[in-house]
Amino acid sequence: MAVERALRTAAPHELPDVVGQLLGRHYAADSVDLLMADYGLTVLQPVTDLPHTLPPVSVHNTPAGRAFGAQEPFVEGNLGDGSVRVHLPVSVRGDRLGVLSVTLPGGDHVRECLPELTELAEVLGHEVLVAERDTDLYLRARRKDRLTLAAEMQWQLLPGRSCSRSEFDLGAQLEPAYAIHGDNFDWSATADHLTLYVSNGMGEGIEASLLTNLAVNALRNARRAGIPLADQAALADQAVYAHYQGRSHMSVLMFDFDLTIGRARVVDAGSPQTLRLREGVVERIAFDAQLPLGMFEETDYVEQDFRIEPGDRLLFVSDGVYAVASPKGEAYGDAALARAIQGTRLLPAAEVPRAVLRELTGHRGTPTPDDDALVVCLDWRGR
Repeated sequence: MAVERALRTAAPHELPDVVGQLLGRHYAADSVDLLMADYGLTVLQPVTDLPHTLPPVSVHNTPAGRAFGAQEPFVEGNLGDGSVRVHLPVSVRGDRLGVLSVTLPGGDHVRECLPELTELAEVLGHEVLVAERDTDLYLRARRKDRLTLAAEMQWQLLPGRSCSRSEFDLGAQLEPAYAIHGDNFDWSATADHLTLYVSNGMGEGIEASLLTNLAVNALRNARRAGIPLADQAALADQAVYAHYQGRSHMSVLMFDFDLTIGRARVVDAGSPQTLRLREGVVERIAFDAQLPLGMFEETDYVEQDFRIEPGDRLLFVSDGVYAVASPKGEAYGDAALARAIQGTRLLPAAEVPRAVLRELTGHRGTPTPDDDALVVCLDWRGR
């Protein structure tokens, strides 16, 4: 409780120092490091003042990376002087921010205080999110390379990269993480509904990002006014057309899930694709195709019903995934996606997008994609 109170009253940029001092005082911690996951989800970077003086830690095959991936505390054994290193996931409602690494004297007391330390790491995650309104310290620690301006705009527009509730788990990732253009995802949950948008932007660079910002904020504006899904699409369509006069448009797949009954209303206004894993079988789900937002003036959109069952996994992908060609010119397509979905079926939803995008990199044969690649994974439990 003392640590929690101190974190809530600390200056935004002082959270790492405050948590280090307090864990030293109350838990005899020798060193404390806050590591933030970078935009590409490849490394965990220590939070320090620029220029960064501590090396990043890989999320693959490292103790801190193990805690981050599994979202469980991991105790690194005897370090040679009798001490141990405890790695604690820092997350907020399923959104994985990073890891808190704490060096403690060895002994049975480590296991006894692990639940408290785990809870404190979660409290720290909440405080970091609040602090990001007033300081760039944590946002700077998330980047191992410089973001393009278009990518900066896109990441600021996103709700997070994962979300968890009793009814569902969500995970999403965009590539190239440091140079994305127009692909986007957005979600919002109330007591009984989950709204999800998966969008595939048109164009490149700043122009693509500006189009996406306009369309997503128009959808949010309509959603927050309590307007039904089809009317959200119609109002966003009008906003995009009024500005671009049909020269640019936005493809978007929209869902309004009713958490109480496992049904969804769907508007398919463009190119993002949906695949479902149910009882070990992967199939592509086709919805009634409608016009992208902003293509023509005053387009009417129609909702359709969609049933989702407990245990279903849905994967939503942009054309930068399923249409990507190999060096031999072969499209990634449904068959390769099905293999990737089967190969990642045991991973949690938050890990699936990154794993699928790694598979896509192998198919493409080059580390950097020519087009944005977006993967969103939804695991449905229902009530």
